[in-house]
Order: sequence, then structure tokens, then C-alpha cells
Amino acid sequence: MKLIKAIIKPFKLEEVKEALAEIGIEGMTVTEVKGFGRQKGHTEIYRGSEYTVDFLPKVELEVAVSAELAQKTVETIVKAAKTGKIGDGKVFVLPIEECVRIRTDESGEAAL
Repeated sequence: MKLIKAIIKPFKLEEVKEALAEIGIEGMTVTEVKGFGRQKGHTEIYRGSEYTVDFLPKVELEVAVSAELAQKTVETIVKAAKTGKIGDGKVFVLPIEECVRIRTDESGEAAL
């Protein structure tokens, strides 16, 4: 089992969600986050004063999938989230040692 964490631009969330639904991904956790990568934020002018916006709004998705479905899930997220511009985000793949569905006590991949 794998946990896929993706940091994407907020306006791409619906496209990514729909693309994942097309390949059979039913559940995900979405969190609004702030951060920066290589672009290191940007400067804006507000009421005549210039200030730096260090942390940009992003969305973090977490999706737990079987190991066999992990690569297809990553490819789907990348394809749906890509704009080709700086700040598109990143995808991380982490191992999951155990998973338990609280309601039914199912464990392992059956709990996904």
C-alpha cells in the first residue's frame, strides 16, 4: 500500500478530483496549506506599499492506494495538475505499513 501526497495549485483541485474518479479512486483527504518552493513567493503592491508574499496558498491531497495502483495515480495527478508554470507542485509517494477501517475492523488493502 502507498500514501500519495500531492501539493497542487488550488484551482486545479476539481480537475484532479475528476481525473482520479475516472481511474477508480474514491476517497481522498484535502487540506488547504501554504508554502513555497523554488519561486520563493512574490512581491505585491497594496495601497501603495510593496510587500512580499512568502507563503502561497496550495492544496494538499492525500490518497491511499494499493501498490499496483500507485504509479497510475501519480501519473493521473501530474497530468491533471500540470499548467507548465512555476509552482505547479509536487507529488510524494510513501509506504503504508498498516491500514484499519475503524467501522468494520477490516485491515490491509481491504480497508482502503
